[in-house]
Amino acid sequence: MKLGELSERMTTETKQQIRILVQAAAAVCEDKKGNDTRILELDPIDAGLSDFFLVTSATNDRQAIAIADEIEHRLKKEFGTYPNSVEGRRKGDWILLDYVDFVVHVFLAERRAFYDIERLRKSARPLTPAEFDAELKAALAAKTLAARKKATAKAKPAAAKPAVKPTPKPKKVVAKKPAAKEAPVKKAVARKAIVKKVAPKKRTGKKP
Repeated sequence: MKLGELSERMTTETKQQIRILVQAAAAVCEDKKGNDTRILELDPIDAGLSDFFLVTSATNDRQAIAIADEIEHRLKKEFGTYPNSVEGRRKGDWILLDYVDFVVHVFLAERRAFYDIERLRKSARPLTPAEFDAELKAALAAKTLAARKKATAKAKPAAAKPAVKPTPKPKKVVAKKPAAKEAPVKKAVARKAIVKKVAPKKRTGKKP
């Protein structure tokens, strides 16, 4: 994998991890009955270090503190993530949890209207938690599908190469030995035997 591709892959995975954290924090706002919860996807040009603002409203300071405490607790417990800094918890009218990549703002309703962060961040893209959740699920599904396709492509066996028959080795030709000639002694013995059979018997001096 090339350096550029590796960097792009790491950037994509990091952004998805940040989105998962923002989604978890937004879910806390919904569970704790935060009002008009919005996620602002900040423009990279003027966003600074942060990618998202999570903004929600509480009806009183106790509810605002409860929302902020639960966000901090859940992100710590489920993801091992701690805020870089927390401001305004004691007063409770505007609590800010800075996670560097995203910032959570828990306002009392009148304070939110006064500062109007959404208006100040005109270049940001506002999303409801439901819209944000749908986009995240679609991105994760696309990632899973791409990973499956890649795994399937790797699992396919390479086309079988035609078997190459080994070249047969030439057979060794063994020259036959010529038949051994009969020994002359054996031939002589055979001739004597023939002569003996043919030769007439010698006469003796006795009459029959």
